[in-house]
Amino acid sequence: MEKPTKGEQTRATILDAALQIASKLGLEGLTIGSLAEATSMSKSGLFAHFGSREDLQLAVLEHAAQRYGERVFLPALKIERGLPRLRALFGHWLDWTLSSGLPGGCIMISAAAEYDDRPGPIRDAVIANQHRGNAISQKAVRLAIDEGHLKADTDPEQIAFEMLGIVLASHNHRRLLGDKEARKRSLLAFDQLIARHAAPRKTLKAVSR
Repeated sequence: MEKPTKGEQTRATILDAALQIASKLGLEGLTIGSLAEATSMSKSGLFAHFGSREDLQLAVLEHAAQRYGERVFLPALKIERGLPRLRALFGHWLDWTLSSGLPGGCIMISAAAEYDDRPGPIRDAVIANQHRGNAISQKAVRLAIDEGHLKADTDPEQIAFEMLGIVLASHNHRRLLGDKEARKRSLLAFDQLIARHAAPRKTLKAVSR
């Protein structure tokens, strides 16, 4: 892998700071001015990296998606394919709001609420990110079916839908309601979801927890 250029390193540092702001204040709370103050850079210097506020917001979303992939998807790919990988994917996803180091939790979730009824490029980017994540979840389910861990008639789209529902409930209960048992409840819900679709024991391969 090539070493990042100084310009690329500077841009990444700026985006890290922007992501912190957006996590606390939402993407609408992220401005060139607030970022200039946080990074001690001039507005003109920031405009050299991002031509407009919207360009900055879109770049922050992509930066968040990249970090999400590094923390959630890539580690899961190192796990044995099938149910072990699906379980790892869910666990990393569930813990993302804590391991991300973002004060406001998952920006993907907050951006979805912020732009669900506001047409435009940012909403389009939020939708594209969710479609990418959903596609990866569905692929992991299909691999679990192929490995004989889940029944052949299991619907990957339905499983991915319910996994997202569990993650959203966990995010709400943990961050808004302060439920210290949110992760435990979420893992139980996932186990129950998988149990409903598990292949018969005679075809089920050994699955490590």
